[in-house]
Amino acid sequence: MSDLPEEVVVDIVSRLPVKSLLKFRCVSKPWCALIDSTNFMKSHLKRSIETKNNMSLILDDEDQLYSIDFESFDKAVKLDHPLKNEIFQTEVLGSCNGLLCLSNTEEDIVLWNPSIRKHRKLPFTPIEFRSGFYCQFIVYGFGHDVVNDDYKLVRMVQFYVEDNDSFCSEVTVYNLISNSWRRIPDFPYYLRYKQVNGVLASGALHWVVTREPESDTAALIAAFDIGTEDYRLVPQPEYSDTNFHMNVRVIGDDLSIFCNYYFAHSARIDIWVMKEYGVKESWTKLFSVARPSLIRSFEYVVTIAYSKSRDKVLLEQDSKWLLWYDLKKKSVEYIWIGGLPNFFSTNVCLGSLVPLGADGRSDGKKQPAQEKRKKKKNCKKR
Repeated sequence: MSDLPEEVVVDIVSRLPVKSLLKFRCVSKPWCALIDSTNFMKSHLKRSIETKNNMSLILDDEDQLYSIDFESFDKAVKLDHPLKNEIFQTEVLGSCNGLLCLSNTEEDIVLWNPSIRKHRKLPFTPIEFRSGFYCQFIVYGFGHDVVNDDYKLVRMVQFYVEDNDSFCSEVTVYNLISNSWRRIPDFPYYLRYKQVNGVLASGALHWVVTREPESDTAALIAAFDIGTEDYRLVPQPEYSDTNFHMNVRVIGDDLSIFCNYYFAHSARIDIWVMKEYGVKESWTKLFSVARPSLIRSFEYVVTIAYSKSRDKVLLEQDSKWLLWYDLKKKSVEYIWIGGLPNFFSTNVCLGSLVPLGADGRSDGKKQPAQEKRKKKKNCKKR
């Protein structure tokens, strides 16, 4: 490829999976410099996001993490992740641009890129307990700040007083570039679900909330903008029937709502997608599926991803099964996958070269000259 223009070479190589790119780093110094460059990493990531190539499913089941190739769906492979132990359960707090945020205790949280097998442990920040309030639950959200090219983890701690239904929320944000936590204004809503982390869509994290604890009023969708760090409410579609349990997910690049009419006479789920973020009129009902349409009875079903042809939707049912819903045929097909754990939750992960350097930089800023010399010296030893 030496006779080809550089932009052509970059275009060709950026189509390759990370596993191949890591091997090609050893071909020559120019190849290594190309693949390690910030511009190439961004080009590769951009193409993967646009084409949905290099995708895998990450399943967490207690202390184990499993990976399933999105193209083949042949088997679930155990991952040797950095928090693996026999005591605490490992949870995926979020996934973004090939980075997974993992935790097994409040003190052990890491950002991990499984494609390049690099991780970074986050510094611990204590919770500021408030007099008279009880810490009810903690949720997280992880995403990319596009404006500042930084990765952020949001920790939301909700406190509650049972006697008068008072609550307050302590919110802290971790920045990868500075490798530090800081307090931001409190979250003004009450989280409806105690173990559901933020859903990332259109540069914001989303939770189902109410204005008061244990409220019987309709659920709301609250968003936290990762770039501006502002809170806002997201408009919902016009429902014909509001007697359902609601939660939010993302499918493709769109925010998704699934409405579970579990107690209705004819139990069903409705899946909505927001085609234009923030525009109420853009909500579209993607499909509705009744209990008899599913081979097994269900308590809940959540969206995971579109198929490559976008004519099917991958669903997770009751933390036990994965299935395809055919949008044209309106039919369900369960997927048999070898090595699948008994219970799991599912996250989508892109293969990427996004780094987690010791300096915490994800924005491609130049390293200090001293660090560059040190890196070169270490390279010579290899």
